[in-house]
Parts: sequence; structure tokens; C-alpha cells
Amino acid sequence: MADMLYNRLKSGHFVLAGPCVLESFDLALATAEAVAEAADKAGLPAVFKSSWDKANRSSGKSFRGPGLELGCQWLARIREKTGLPVITDIHLPDEAAPVGEVADILQIPAFLCRQTDLLSAAAKTGRIVNVKKGQFLAPWDMKGVRDKLLAAGNANLLFTERGTSFGYNNLVVDFRSIGIMRELGYPVVFDATHSVQLPGGLGERSGGDRRHVPALARAAAAAGADGIFLECHPDPDNALCDGPNSWPVQRLAGLLKELVSIWSVPHVC
Repeated sequence: MADMLYNRLKSGHFVLAGPCVLESFDLALATAEAVAEAADKAGLPAVFKSSWDKANRSSGKSFRGPGLELGCQWLARIREKTGLPVITDIHLPDEAAPVGEVADILQIPAFLCRQTDLLSAAAKTGRIVNVKKGQFLAPWDMKGVRDKLLAAGNANLLFTERGTSFGYNNLVVDFRSIGIMRELGYPVVFDATHSVQLPGGLGERSGGDRRHVPALARAAAAAGADGIFLECHPDPDNALCDGPNSWPVQRLAGLLKELVSIWSVPHVC
């Protein structure tokens, strides 16, 4: 199954989309259904994204999610009801196996991208592994990440660009990193929503500016990104996590249509 999905993703362009965190089953399911509809209209394969635990929050009081057991139950039901594959984060090696029973793609958060034991555990599940490049890491340094995953026996890999720390509470995107990471031999995803995040910018929570999501997504498509990652929410201003940088799911179809138009233009190498 992992090979079939991976071959489908790497043979064209795709979208990974959904709410930052599983706030409730009903909200997650409704968002997944909207993602499926928008992607179908655009003619793109879609993977539903959401987290059962957001371990990296600015404040210990922040909402983290329903936890592993209930979160995986919700993801399994959403996968069954919508037919969408699922991607979700893991934070510890012991989480890889149980989450791998449900998720089609295991995601390694940016701040954990060099954790050898975590990478190895994810790779050994046999699931596709998506690693977000750390905000502190040069794109060519992802070679070490790739080699750790290959050494653990998994070649179904994705790498994601999500912006680089630029001073305090700010990120910038160097679009050269997309081409540099593609030279590693695997599809590269661009995270258009975390790239407009302002980490810790609101004191006890992160800020962001979703106005810039379309421009960055279009630039990434033109720069050769294979897929686009978008945190989407039906009511971003009231989202429990990453609301300021989340894209309204009601506007997803229009954005995907723009990206498909860009992807359809022949690229000159």
C-alpha cells in the first residue's frame, strides 16, 4: 500500500492539507471532506493532514489535541469515510509503530528532523516518511537525514521546506532550497502555511500572516515543488492551533486551481 501511494505521489503533483490539530472529530471530518472535494476539482491527489498531539507549543497551556489513542481512532474513521490517505506527526520513537497502523505517511516535525532514533523508527514502519527541514538547517544538510532513513531500510521519502529562521519571531523562504533538496532524489513539498508563521510572535502563541500563503505557494510551484502542504480550517480566526497562518478551507479549491495552472507550464531546466 505504501508503495502504491508513494508511486502515485511522485508521478505528479499533490496536496497535503487539513487542520493543524484534531480539535474535534466532526470538524476534522468536515475539513477532510472539503479537502477531498477541492482536490478532486483541481485534479490533484490529496492526503488529509492533522495532528493528534502538538507537542511543540509556545505555552504549556495551549491546546495539544486528543492524544494518541483517540486521535488515531479519529484519523482511522476519517480515512475510512473519505477515502483519503492520512499524514500525521510523531514525536517519539515509541509512537511510530502505533501511529503507523493508521497513518499512510508519518511526518517528522522540523525541530526533530535530525533525531536519529525517531527517523529510524519511522522508517522501519514501512510507511512513507515526510521530514520537515528544520528552520535551523541548510537544505544540503538534509542529505544526512536522507541517509539515516535509507540506512533504516526505507526509500519512500518526502522532504518539506517550511521556511528558515530569520532573526527573532520570523521566517523567510529561500526558494533555492526546493531545487537543492530535489537533488537528493526524492519529492519535495512546500509548506505554504507554516512558512508565513511568526513563531512565538504573539507571546504565548505563534502569530502569522495568511495573506502571503497564495504568493508563496505559487512561487514554490514555479520553483519546482512536487507537492504543497496547507493547514486549512473552516474558521481560522478561531482555530485552536496555528490559526493566524491557516488557510480558509472554503478558499482551497481556488488556490489549488492556480497551482495546477502553474504546474502545467513546462519548466526550463
